[in-house]
Amino acid sequence: MQNPEITGRFSSCRGVSFEIKPHPDPFAITSPPLEDPSYPASIRLWLPWSRSSKVAPSSITSLRSGSRVSSHFCDLDLDGNNEDVDDSLKALEECQEQEEIKSGPAPPPSSKPPTKTKESRLSIILLDQGLFTVYKRLFVVCLSLNITGLVLAATGHFPFGRKRAAFFSIINILALTLCRSEAFLRVVFWAAVKVFGRQWIPLPLKTAVTALLQSLGGVHSGCGVSSIAWLIYAIVRTLKHRDNTSSEITAVASTILFLLCLSSLAAFPLVRHMHHNVFERTHRFAGWTALALLWAFIVLTISYDPETKSYGNQIGTRLVKQPEFWLTMTITVLIILPWMTVRRVAVKVSAPSGHASIIKFQGGVKPGILGRISPSPLSEWHAFGIISDGKGEHMMLAGAVGDFTKSLVSDPPSHLWVRQVHFAGLPYLVNMYKRVLLVATGSGICVFLSFLLQPCAAEVCLLWVAKGVEQNFGMQIKEWASGYPKEKVIVHDTAVLGRPNVSEMSVDAAKRWGAEVVIVTSNPEGSRDVVNACKGAGIPAFGPIWDS
Repeated sequence: MQNPEITGRFSSCRGVSFEIKPHPDPFAITSPPLEDPSYPASIRLWLPWSRSSKVAPSSITSLRSGSRVSSHFCDLDLDGNNEDVDDSLKALEECQEQEEIKSGPAPPPSSKPPTKTKESRLSIILLDQGLFTVYKRLFVVCLSLNITGLVLAATGHFPFGRKRAAFFSIINILALTLCRSEAFLRVVFWAAVKVFGRQWIPLPLKTAVTALLQSLGGVHSGCGVSSIAWLIYAIVRTLKHRDNTSSEITAVASTILFLLCLSSLAAFPLVRHMHHNVFERTHRFAGWTALALLWAFIVLTISYDPETKSYGNQIGTRLVKQPEFWLTMTITVLIILPWMTVRRVAVKVSAPSGHASIIKFQGGVKPGILGRISPSPLSEWHAFGIISDGKGEHMMLAGAVGDFTKSLVSDPPSHLWVRQVHFAGLPYLVNMYKRVLLVATGSGICVFLSFLLQPCAAEVCLLWVAKGVEQNFGMQIKEWASGYPKEKVIVHDTAVLGRPNVSEMSVDAAKRWGAEVVIVTSNPEGSRDVVNACKGAGIPAFGPIWDS
Protein backbone atom coordinates (compact mmCIF):
# COMPACT_ATOMS: atom_id res chain seq x y z
CA MET A 1 0.00 0.00 0.00
CA GLN A 2 1.51 3.32 -1.01
CA ASN A 3 1.41 6.39 1.13
CA PRO A 4 -1.28 8.87 0.14
CA GLU A 5 -0.12 11.67 -2.10
CA ILE A 6 -0.79 15.22 -1.11
CA THR A 7 -2.19 17.26 -3.96
CA GLY A 8 -2.60 21.02 -3.81
CA ARG A 9 -4.90 23.08 -5.97
CA PHE A 10 -5.04 26.65 -7.08
CA SER A 11 -7.49 28.65 -9.08
CA SER A 12 -6.89 31.55 -11.27
CA CYS A 13 -8.92 34.64 -11.22
CA ARG A 14 -11.10 33.58 -13.93
CA GLY A 15 -10.28 30.57 -14.11
CA VAL A 16 -9.62 27.09 -13.82
CA SER A 17 -8.39 25.46 -10.68
CA PHE A 18 -5.57 23.01 -11.03
CA GLU A 19 -3.31 20.54 -9.33
CA ILE A 20 -0.19 22.35 -8.30
CA LYS A 21 1.83 19.31 -7.41
CA PRO A 22 4.23 18.73 -10.34
CA HIS A 23 3.53 15.35 -11.87
CA PRO A 24 5.96 13.19 -13.87
CA ASP A 25 3.56 13.47 -16.76
CA PRO A 26 1.06 16.30 -16.80
CA PHE A 27 -1.70 14.35 -18.47
CA ALA A 28 -2.01 10.87 -17.05
CA ILE A 29 -1.67 8.55 -14.12
CA THR A 30 1.00 5.92 -14.22
CA SER A 31 -0.75 2.76 -15.27
CA PRO A 32 1.24 -0.46 -15.70
CA PRO A 33 0.25 -2.29 -18.90
CA LEU A 34 -1.03 -5.82 -18.66
CA GLU A 35 1.50 -8.60 -18.56
CA ASP A 36 2.22 -10.14 -21.92
CA PRO A 37 1.37 -13.83 -21.66
CA SER A 38 4.00 -14.70 -24.22
CA TYR A 39 6.71 -13.65 -21.76
CA PRO A 40 5.87 -15.42 -18.49
CA ALA A 41 9.27 -14.82 -16.97
CA SER A 42 9.28 -11.06 -17.32
CA ILE A 43 7.03 -8.12 -16.78
CA ARG A 44 6.86 -4.80 -18.60
CA LEU A 45 7.33 -1.96 -16.16
CA TRP A 46 6.04 1.52 -16.91
CA LEU A 47 8.45 4.05 -15.48
CA PRO A 48 6.99 7.49 -14.73
CA TRP A 49 10.11 9.33 -15.91
CA SER A 50 10.27 7.51 -19.20
CA ARG A 51 8.27 7.72 -22.41
CA SER A 52 8.64 4.01 -23.02
CA SER A 53 8.30 0.83 -21.06
CA LYS A 54 11.21 -1.18 -19.73
CA VAL A 55 11.44 -4.98 -19.52
CA ALA A 56 12.97 -6.52 -16.43
CA PRO A 57 13.01 -10.14 -15.25
CA SER A 58 10.57 -10.88 -12.51
CA SER A 59 8.87 -13.72 -10.75
CA ILE A 60 5.63 -11.79 -10.58
CA THR A 61 2.75 -13.89 -11.75
CA SER A 62 -0.06 -11.47 -11.21
CA LEU A 63 -0.45 -7.70 -11.14
CA ARG A 64 -3.41 -5.86 -9.71
CA SER A 65 -3.90 -2.11 -9.65
CA GLY A 66 -6.53 -0.50 -7.48
CA SER A 67 -8.83 2.09 -9.02
CA ARG A 68 -7.55 5.63 -8.67
CA VAL A 69 -8.93 8.99 -9.42
CA SER A 70 -7.52 10.83 -12.38
CA SER A 71 -5.12 13.55 -11.36
CA HIS A 72 -6.41 15.86 -14.01
CA PHE A 73 -9.54 17.26 -12.52
CA CYS A 74 -9.56 20.83 -13.76
CA ASP A 75 -12.60 22.34 -12.14
CA LEU A 76 -13.01 26.06 -12.25
CA ASP A 77 -12.78 27.14 -8.65
CA LEU A 78 -12.99 30.88 -8.25
CA ASP A 79 -13.67 32.80 -5.16
CA GLY A 80 -16.85 34.73 -4.97
CA ASN A 81 -15.33 38.05 -4.12
CA ASN A 82 -15.94 41.01 -6.29
CA GLU A 83 -15.84 39.02 -9.25
CA ASP A 84 -12.94 36.90 -8.87
CA VAL A 85 -10.23 39.12 -7.75
CA ASP A 86 -10.26 36.48 -6.94
CA ASP A 87 -9.68 34.70 -9.39
CA SER A 88 -8.09 33.07 -6.68
CA LEU A 89 -5.64 30.67 -5.16
CA LYS A 90 -7.65 28.00 -3.32
CA ALA A 91 -6.18 26.84 -0.08
CA LEU A 92 -3.99 23.83 -0.53
CA GLU A 93 -6.30 20.88 -0.09
CA GLU A 94 -5.49 17.26 0.30
CA CYS A 95 -6.38 14.67 -2.28
CA GLN A 96 -5.46 11.15 -1.31
CA GLU A 97 -4.78 8.43 -3.81
CA GLN A 98 -4.27 4.78 -3.01
CA GLU A 99 -2.91 2.05 -5.20
CA GLU A 100 -2.39 -1.57 -4.25
CA ILE A 101 0.06 -3.75 -6.11
CA LYS A 102 -0.05 -7.40 -5.20
CA SER A 103 3.34 -8.70 -6.16
CA GLY A 104 6.70 -9.92 -4.99
CA PRO A 105 9.67 -7.59 -4.71
CA ALA A 106 10.62 -6.20 -8.10
CA PRO A 107 14.30 -6.27 -9.09
CA PRO A 108 16.08 -2.98 -9.67
CA PRO A 109 16.06 -1.61 -13.22
CA SER A 110 18.97 -2.38 -15.45
CA SER A 111 20.03 1.24 -15.70
CA LYS A 112 19.62 4.25 -13.47
CA PRO A 113 16.77 6.42 -14.78
CA PRO A 114 17.43 10.09 -15.46
CA THR A 115 16.36 12.42 -12.69
CA LYS A 116 13.76 14.96 -13.71
CA THR A 117 14.24 18.39 -12.26
CA LYS A 118 11.34 19.24 -9.98
CA GLU A 119 9.87 22.58 -10.88
CA SER A 120 8.48 24.77 -8.14
CA ARG A 121 4.77 25.44 -8.07
CA LEU A 122 5.06 29.17 -8.51
CA SER A 123 7.53 28.84 -11.37
CA ILE A 124 4.99 26.86 -13.36
CA ILE A 125 2.11 29.15 -12.42
CA LEU A 126 3.93 32.43 -12.93
CA LEU A 127 7.39 32.37 -14.47
CA ASP A 128 6.90 29.61 -17.02
CA GLN A 129 4.09 31.58 -18.58
CA GLY A 130 6.64 34.19 -19.59
CA LEU A 131 8.01 37.46 -18.29
CA PHE A 132 6.39 39.50 -21.06
CA THR A 133 2.87 38.11 -21.18
CA VAL A 134 -0.09 40.26 -22.16
CA TYR A 135 -1.16 40.26 -18.50
CA LYS A 136 2.15 41.68 -17.32
CA ARG A 137 2.32 44.18 -20.16
CA LEU A 138 -1.14 45.48 -19.29
CA PHE A 139 -0.06 45.79 -15.67
CA VAL A 140 3.02 47.79 -16.66
CA VAL A 141 1.05 50.02 -19.05
CA CYS A 142 -1.59 50.89 -16.42
CA LEU A 143 0.97 51.52 -13.72
CA SER A 144 3.24 53.55 -16.03
CA LEU A 145 0.42 55.84 -17.16
CA ASN A 146 -0.61 56.52 -13.59
CA ILE A 147 2.95 57.05 -12.34
CA THR A 148 3.53 59.48 -15.22
CA GLY A 149 0.44 61.46 -14.27
CA LEU A 150 1.47 61.35 -10.62
CA VAL A 151 4.95 62.68 -11.36
CA LEU A 152 3.52 65.46 -13.53
CA ALA A 153 1.10 66.40 -10.76
CA ALA A 154 3.81 66.40 -8.11
CA THR A 155 6.08 68.61 -10.24
CA GLY A 156 3.32 71.11 -10.99
CA HIS A 157 2.84 70.18 -14.68
CA PHE A 158 -0.58 68.64 -14.11
CA PRO A 159 -2.58 71.09 -11.95
CA PHE A 160 -5.86 69.15 -12.07
CA GLY A 161 -4.15 66.00 -10.83
CA ARG A 162 -2.40 67.99 -8.13
CA LYS A 163 -5.70 69.35 -6.80
CA ARG A 164 -7.84 66.23 -7.34
CA ALA A 165 -5.53 63.32 -6.53
CA ALA A 166 -8.33 61.48 -4.70
CA PHE A 167 -10.42 61.71 -7.88
CA PHE A 168 -7.79 59.73 -9.82
CA SER A 169 -7.59 57.18 -7.04
CA ILE A 170 -11.35 56.63 -7.31
CA ILE A 171 -11.10 56.34 -11.12
CA ASN A 172 -8.58 53.52 -10.69
CA ILE A 173 -10.87 51.79 -8.20
CA LEU A 174 -13.70 51.99 -10.74
CA ALA A 175 -11.46 50.54 -13.47
CA LEU A 176 -10.34 47.60 -11.32
CA THR A 177 -13.97 46.95 -10.34
CA LEU A 178 -15.06 46.89 -13.99
CA CYS A 179 -12.36 44.32 -14.74
CA ARG A 180 -13.95 42.00 -12.18
CA SER A 181 -17.62 42.79 -12.71
CA GLU A 182 -19.23 39.65 -14.09
CA ALA A 183 -22.25 41.51 -15.46
CA PHE A 184 -20.07 44.09 -17.23
CA LEU A 185 -17.68 41.48 -18.61
CA ARG A 186 -20.58 39.35 -19.84
CA VAL A 187 -21.60 42.31 -22.01
CA VAL A 188 -18.00 42.92 -23.10
CA PHE A 189 -17.47 39.29 -24.13
CA TRP A 190 -20.80 39.23 -25.98
CA ALA A 191 -19.90 42.43 -27.84
CA ALA A 192 -16.44 41.06 -28.69
CA VAL A 193 -17.94 37.93 -30.25
CA LYS A 194 -20.52 39.97 -32.17
CA VAL A 195 -17.99 42.46 -33.52
CA PHE A 196 -14.91 40.29 -34.07
CA GLY A 197 -16.64 36.98 -34.79
CA ARG A 198 -17.18 37.84 -38.45
CA GLN A 199 -15.35 35.75 -41.03
CA TRP A 200 -13.66 38.70 -42.70
CA ILE A 201 -11.98 39.81 -39.47
CA PRO A 202 -8.24 38.90 -39.67
CA LEU A 203 -7.18 36.04 -37.39
CA PRO A 204 -4.35 38.07 -35.73
CA LEU A 205 -6.92 40.66 -34.61
CA LYS A 206 -9.16 37.95 -33.15
CA THR A 207 -6.31 36.38 -31.21
CA ALA A 208 -5.21 39.81 -29.96
CA VAL A 209 -8.72 40.48 -28.64
CA THR A 210 -8.78 37.04 -27.01
CA ALA A 211 -5.44 37.64 -25.29
CA LEU A 212 -6.59 41.07 -24.12
CA LEU A 213 -9.88 39.84 -22.64
CA GLN A 214 -8.17 36.88 -21.02
CA SER A 215 -5.58 39.15 -19.40
CA LEU A 216 -7.80 41.87 -17.93
CA GLY A 217 -6.46 40.85 -14.55
CA GLY A 218 -3.36 42.86 -15.47
CA VAL A 219 -5.50 46.00 -15.68
CA HIS A 220 -7.14 45.08 -12.38
CA SER A 221 -3.80 44.69 -10.61
CA GLY A 222 -2.22 47.75 -12.22
CA CYS A 223 -5.14 49.96 -11.26
CA GLY A 224 -5.13 48.57 -7.74
CA VAL A 225 -1.52 49.59 -7.17
CA SER A 226 -2.13 52.93 -8.92
CA SER A 227 -5.10 53.77 -6.69
CA ILE A 228 -2.84 53.32 -3.67
CA ALA A 229 -0.19 55.61 -5.19
CA TRP A 230 -2.70 58.38 -5.92
CA LEU A 231 -4.25 58.11 -2.45
CA ILE A 232 -0.85 58.33 -0.78
CA TYR A 233 -0.16 61.50 -2.77
CA ALA A 234 -3.56 62.93 -1.80
CA ILE A 235 -2.96 62.25 1.90
CA VAL A 236 0.52 63.77 1.78
CA ARG A 237 -0.86 66.95 0.23
CA THR A 238 -3.67 67.01 2.79
CA LEU A 239 -1.19 66.79 5.66
CA LYS A 240 0.81 69.65 4.16
CA HIS A 241 -2.34 71.80 4.07
CA ARG A 242 -4.03 70.46 7.19
CA ASP A 243 -5.53 73.87 7.93
CA ASN A 244 -7.90 73.39 4.97
CA THR A 245 -9.27 70.02 6.07
CA SER A 246 -10.39 68.18 9.18
CA SER A 247 -8.85 65.40 11.20
CA GLU A 248 -11.89 63.20 10.44
CA ILE A 249 -11.28 63.43 6.68
CA THR A 250 -7.61 62.60 7.13
CA ALA A 251 -8.42 59.65 9.40
CA VAL A 252 -10.97 58.20 6.97
CA ALA A 253 -8.60 58.57 4.00
CA SER A 254 -5.79 56.91 5.96
CA THR A 255 -8.04 54.00 6.89
CA ILE A 256 -9.04 53.52 3.24
CA LEU A 257 -5.35 53.52 2.32
CA PHE A 258 -4.64 50.87 4.94
CA LEU A 259 -7.46 48.64 3.62
CA LEU A 260 -6.29 49.01 0.01
CA CYS A 261 -2.73 48.10 1.01
CA LEU A 262 -4.02 45.13 2.99
CA SER A 263 -6.01 43.87 -0.01
CA SER A 264 -3.03 44.28 -2.33
CA LEU A 265 -0.69 42.44 0.03
CA ALA A 266 -3.21 39.60 0.39
CA ALA A 267 -3.31 39.33 -3.40
CA PHE A 268 0.46 39.00 -3.67
CA PRO A 269 1.08 35.71 -5.53
CA LEU A 270 2.94 33.95 -2.72
CA VAL A 271 0.33 34.86 -0.09
CA ARG A 272 -2.50 34.05 -2.45
CA HIS A 273 -0.86 30.76 -3.37
CA MET A 274 -0.28 29.54 0.17
CA HIS A 275 -3.20 31.17 2.02
CA HIS A 276 -6.08 31.47 -0.39
CA ASN A 277 -8.76 31.76 2.28
CA VAL A 278 -6.92 34.73 3.76
CA PHE A 279 -6.77 36.35 0.34
CA GLU A 280 -10.43 35.73 -0.43
CA ARG A 281 -11.86 36.97 2.82
CA THR A 282 -9.50 39.94 3.01
CA HIS A 283 -10.40 41.05 -0.48
CA ARG A 284 -14.11 40.73 0.17
CA PHE A 285 -14.51 42.28 3.60
CA ALA A 286 -11.70 44.84 3.33
CA GLY A 287 -13.14 45.90 -0.01
CA TRP A 288 -16.64 46.34 1.37
CA THR A 289 -15.32 48.30 4.35
CA ALA A 290 -13.22 50.52 2.09
CA LEU A 291 -16.27 51.24 -0.08
CA ALA A 292 -18.33 52.29 2.94
CA LEU A 293 -15.51 54.56 4.11
CA LEU A 294 -15.20 56.00 0.61
CA TRP A 295 -18.80 57.19 0.87
CA ALA A 296 -18.00 58.72 4.25
CA PHE A 297 -14.92 60.40 2.76
CA ILE A 298 -16.92 61.96 -0.08
CA VAL A 299 -19.70 63.21 2.18
CA LEU A 300 -17.25 64.67 4.70
CA THR A 301 -15.10 66.30 2.01
CA ILE A 302 -18.02 67.96 0.24
CA SER A 303 -19.78 69.10 3.42
CA TYR A 304 -16.68 70.53 5.10
CA ASP A 305 -16.19 74.30 5.04
CA PRO A 306 -12.50 75.28 5.56
CA GLU A 307 -13.40 78.84 6.52
CA THR A 308 -15.77 77.98 9.34
CA LYS A 309 -14.07 74.64 10.02
CA SER A 310 -17.48 72.98 10.30
CA TYR A 311 -19.72 70.64 8.32
CA GLY A 312 -22.76 71.90 6.47
CA ASN A 313 -26.16 70.20 6.54
CA GLN A 314 -27.43 70.92 3.04
CA ILE A 315 -25.09 68.96 0.81
CA GLY A 316 -27.53 67.19 -1.55
CA THR A 317 -27.18 69.65 -4.42
CA ARG A 318 -23.43 69.93 -4.03
CA LEU A 319 -23.05 66.15 -3.79
CA VAL A 320 -24.67 65.29 -7.15
CA LYS A 321 -22.50 67.88 -8.89
CA GLN A 322 -19.28 66.16 -7.88
CA PRO A 323 -17.81 63.52 -10.28
CA GLU A 324 -16.49 61.56 -7.26
CA PHE A 325 -20.10 60.95 -6.22
CA TRP A 326 -21.06 59.37 -9.55
CA LEU A 327 -17.86 57.34 -9.76
CA THR A 328 -18.50 55.91 -6.30
CA MET A 329 -22.14 55.28 -7.13
CA THR A 330 -21.09 53.26 -10.19
CA ILE A 331 -18.61 51.24 -8.12
CA THR A 332 -21.31 50.51 -5.54
CA VAL A 333 -23.81 49.32 -8.16
CA LEU A 334 -21.22 47.04 -9.81
CA ILE A 335 -20.37 45.43 -6.47
CA ILE A 336 -23.95 45.05 -5.24
CA LEU A 337 -25.39 43.77 -8.55
CA PRO A 338 -24.11 40.16 -8.42
CA TRP A 339 -25.23 39.81 -4.80
CA MET A 340 -28.75 40.83 -5.78
CA THR A 341 -28.93 37.70 -7.95
CA VAL A 342 -27.91 35.26 -5.19
CA ARG A 343 -30.56 32.60 -4.63
CA ARG A 344 -30.84 29.31 -2.75
CA VAL A 345 -32.04 26.72 -5.25
CA ALA A 346 -32.86 23.04 -5.27
CA VAL A 347 -30.24 20.80 -6.87
CA LYS A 348 -29.86 17.14 -7.75
CA VAL A 349 -26.41 15.78 -6.94
CA SER A 350 -25.25 12.38 -8.15
CA ALA A 351 -21.84 10.76 -7.88
CA PRO A 352 -20.85 8.40 -10.71
CA SER A 353 -17.80 7.55 -8.60
CA GLY A 354 -16.07 8.66 -5.46
CA HIS A 355 -13.95 10.94 -7.60
CA ALA A 356 -16.55 13.29 -9.11
CA SER A 357 -20.09 14.54 -8.70
CA ILE A 358 -22.67 15.89 -11.12
CA ILE A 359 -24.81 18.81 -9.94
CA LYS A 360 -28.02 19.46 -11.89
CA PHE A 361 -29.97 22.73 -12.01
CA GLN A 362 -33.10 23.93 -13.78
CA GLY A 363 -32.82 25.96 -16.98
CA GLY A 364 -30.69 25.83 -20.12
CA VAL A 365 -27.47 27.81 -20.58
CA LYS A 366 -25.52 28.85 -23.67
CA PRO A 367 -22.16 27.18 -24.41
CA GLY A 368 -19.00 28.66 -22.96
CA ILE A 369 -20.70 30.04 -19.83
CA LEU A 370 -19.56 29.43 -16.26
CA GLY A 371 -21.41 29.61 -12.96
CA ARG A 372 -20.81 29.92 -9.23
CA ILE A 373 -22.16 27.82 -6.38
CA SER A 374 -21.70 28.03 -2.63
CA PRO A 375 -22.72 26.22 0.54
CA SER A 376 -22.33 29.52 2.42
CA PRO A 377 -22.49 32.72 0.34
CA LEU A 378 -20.53 34.96 2.71
CA SER A 379 -17.79 32.39 3.21
CA GLU A 380 -16.87 30.79 -0.09
CA TRP A 381 -17.80 30.53 -3.76
CA HIS A 382 -16.76 27.95 -6.32
CA ALA A 383 -16.98 28.37 -10.08
CA PHE A 384 -17.42 25.52 -12.55
CA GLY A 385 -17.94 25.13 -16.25
CA ILE A 386 -21.55 24.50 -17.23
CA ILE A 387 -22.79 21.58 -19.33
CA SER A 388 -26.11 22.25 -21.06
CA ASP A 389 -28.01 21.25 -24.16
CA GLY A 390 -29.76 24.63 -24.04
CA LYS A 391 -33.11 23.12 -23.01
CA GLY A 392 -34.58 22.27 -19.63
CA GLU A 393 -31.56 21.94 -17.37
CA HIS A 394 -27.83 22.45 -16.97
CA MET A 395 -25.23 20.74 -14.84
CA MET A 396 -21.75 21.08 -13.39
CA LEU A 397 -19.11 18.36 -13.15
CA ALA A 398 -17.05 18.68 -9.97
CA GLY A 399 -13.95 16.60 -9.31
CA ALA A 400 -13.73 15.54 -5.66
CA VAL A 401 -10.40 17.16 -4.84
CA GLY A 402 -11.25 19.68 -2.10
CA ASP A 403 -13.29 19.84 1.07
CA PHE A 404 -16.37 21.26 -0.65
CA THR A 405 -16.27 19.02 -3.72
CA LYS A 406 -15.60 15.95 -1.58
CA SER A 407 -18.65 16.81 0.52
CA LEU A 408 -20.77 16.78 -2.65
CA VAL A 409 -19.90 13.09 -2.98
CA SER A 410 -20.06 12.05 0.67
CA ASP A 411 -23.03 14.20 1.73
CA PRO A 412 -24.95 15.47 -1.35
CA PRO A 413 -26.90 18.65 -0.54
CA SER A 414 -30.49 19.23 -1.62
CA HIS A 415 -29.98 22.99 -2.01
CA LEU A 416 -27.07 25.27 -2.91
CA TRP A 417 -26.59 29.01 -3.23
CA VAL A 418 -26.08 30.23 -6.78
CA ARG A 419 -25.55 33.48 -8.63
CA GLN A 420 -28.21 33.66 -11.28
CA VAL A 421 -26.07 35.87 -13.52
CA HIS A 422 -23.59 33.47 -15.09
CA PHE A 423 -20.32 34.83 -16.39
CA ALA A 424 -18.25 34.42 -19.53
CA GLY A 425 -14.63 33.35 -19.68
CA LEU A 426 -12.11 32.12 -22.22
CA PRO A 427 -14.34 29.25 -23.48
CA TYR A 428 -17.03 31.77 -24.50
CA LEU A 429 -14.60 33.26 -27.05
CA VAL A 430 -14.70 29.99 -29.00
CA ASN A 431 -17.67 31.60 -30.75
CA MET A 432 -15.34 34.21 -32.22
CA TYR A 433 -13.58 31.71 -34.49
CA LYS A 434 -14.55 29.47 -37.38
CA ARG A 435 -12.72 26.22 -36.52
CA VAL A 436 -11.39 25.51 -33.02
CA LEU A 437 -9.63 22.59 -31.32
CA LEU A 438 -10.68 22.18 -27.67
CA VAL A 439 -8.25 20.24 -25.46
CA ALA A 440 -9.35 19.09 -22.01
CA THR A 441 -8.02 16.78 -19.33
CA GLY A 442 -10.13 15.20 -16.60
CA SER A 443 -13.21 17.12 -15.52
CA GLY A 444 -12.06 20.10 -17.55
CA ILE A 445 -14.32 18.56 -20.19
CA CYS A 446 -17.31 20.23 -18.54
CA VAL A 447 -16.27 23.60 -19.98
CA PHE A 448 -16.44 22.28 -23.55
CA LEU A 449 -19.24 19.68 -23.68
CA SER A 450 -21.92 22.29 -24.35
CA PHE A 451 -20.28 23.03 -27.72
CA LEU A 452 -21.13 19.45 -28.74
CA LEU A 453 -24.63 19.41 -27.26
CA GLN A 454 -25.97 22.56 -28.92
CA PRO A 455 -25.26 24.58 -32.05
CA CYS A 456 -22.57 27.26 -31.85
CA ALA A 457 -20.94 29.65 -34.27
CA ALA A 458 -17.67 27.72 -34.41
CA GLU A 459 -16.94 24.26 -35.75
CA VAL A 460 -15.20 22.50 -32.87
CA CYS A 461 -13.02 19.44 -32.53
CA LEU A 462 -12.62 18.00 -29.03
CA LEU A 463 -9.59 16.18 -27.62
CA TRP A 464 -10.27 14.76 -24.15
CA VAL A 465 -7.66 12.93 -22.08
CA ALA A 466 -8.88 11.31 -18.86
CA LYS A 467 -8.58 8.12 -16.84
CA GLY A 468 -11.52 5.79 -16.42
CA VAL A 469 -14.03 7.84 -18.40
CA GLU A 470 -17.10 5.78 -17.59
CA GLN A 471 -15.92 4.81 -14.11
CA ASN A 472 -15.00 8.33 -12.96
CA PHE A 473 -17.42 10.52 -14.92
CA GLY A 474 -20.45 8.30 -15.50
CA MET A 475 -22.26 6.85 -18.47
CA GLN A 476 -24.06 10.08 -19.37
CA ILE A 477 -20.83 12.06 -19.80
CA LYS A 478 -19.35 9.18 -21.80
CA GLU A 479 -22.37 9.05 -24.10
CA TRP A 480 -22.28 12.80 -24.67
CA ALA A 481 -18.65 12.54 -25.79
CA SER A 482 -19.36 9.49 -27.98
CA GLY A 483 -21.09 8.98 -31.29
CA TYR A 484 -19.09 11.59 -33.18
CA PRO A 485 -16.66 11.03 -36.05
CA LYS A 486 -13.11 10.39 -34.91
CA GLU A 487 -11.88 13.55 -36.55
CA LYS A 488 -14.33 15.61 -34.45
CA VAL A 489 -14.08 14.01 -31.00
CA ILE A 490 -10.99 12.21 -29.72
CA VAL A 491 -11.36 10.55 -26.30
CA HIS A 492 -8.16 9.07 -24.89
CA ASP A 493 -8.78 6.94 -21.81
CA THR A 494 -5.39 6.55 -20.13
CA ALA A 495 -6.64 3.53 -18.16
CA VAL A 496 -7.02 1.69 -21.47
CA LEU A 497 -4.65 3.37 -23.89
CA GLY A 498 -1.85 4.49 -21.59
CA ARG A 499 -0.23 7.88 -21.30
CA PRO A 500 -0.18 10.02 -24.44
CA ASN A 501 1.93 12.98 -25.44
CA VAL A 502 -0.95 15.43 -25.38
CA SER A 503 1.14 18.25 -26.82
CA GLU A 504 1.88 16.22 -29.96
CA MET A 505 -1.70 14.97 -30.11
CA SER A 506 -2.97 18.55 -29.93
CA VAL A 507 -0.72 19.76 -32.74
CA ASP A 508 -1.63 16.80 -34.96
CA ALA A 509 -5.36 17.18 -34.28
CA ALA A 510 -5.22 20.93 -34.91
CA LYS A 511 -3.51 20.40 -38.27
CA ARG A 512 -5.94 17.68 -39.34
CA TRP A 513 -8.95 19.77 -38.26
CA GLY A 514 -7.60 22.94 -39.81
CA ALA A 515 -8.11 24.75 -36.52
CA GLU A 516 -7.62 28.50 -36.41
CA VAL A 517 -6.92 28.35 -32.68
CA VAL A 518 -6.46 25.83 -29.86
CA ILE A 519 -8.00 26.34 -26.40
CA VAL A 520 -6.85 24.04 -23.60
CA THR A 521 -8.05 23.40 -20.05
CA SER A 522 -5.54 21.46 -18.00
CA ASN A 523 -3.21 21.87 -15.04
CA PRO A 524 -0.57 24.63 -15.25
CA GLU A 525 2.20 22.41 -16.59
CA GLY A 526 -0.06 20.65 -19.07
CA SER A 527 -1.61 23.87 -20.34
CA ARG A 528 1.81 25.43 -20.75
CA ASP A 529 3.15 22.47 -22.74
CA VAL A 530 0.16 22.33 -25.09
CA VAL A 531 0.15 26.09 -25.66
CA ASN A 532 3.91 26.18 -26.33
CA ALA A 533 3.77 23.19 -28.67
CA CYS A 534 0.93 24.68 -30.71
CA LYS A 535 2.58 28.08 -30.90
CA GLY A 536 5.82 26.38 -31.97
CA ALA A 537 3.86 24.81 -34.81
CA GLY A 538 2.47 28.20 -35.82
CA ILE A 539 -1.00 27.61 -34.35
CA PRO A 540 -2.42 30.24 -31.94
CA ALA A 541 -3.27 28.66 -28.58
CA PHE A 542 -4.69 29.81 -25.26
CA GLY A 543 -4.90 28.22 -21.85
CA PRO A 544 -5.79 29.36 -18.33
CA ILE A 545 -3.32 31.87 -16.91
CA TRP A 546 -2.60 33.22 -13.46
CA ASP A 547 -5.26 35.73 -12.47
CA SER A 548 -6.95 35.57 -15.86
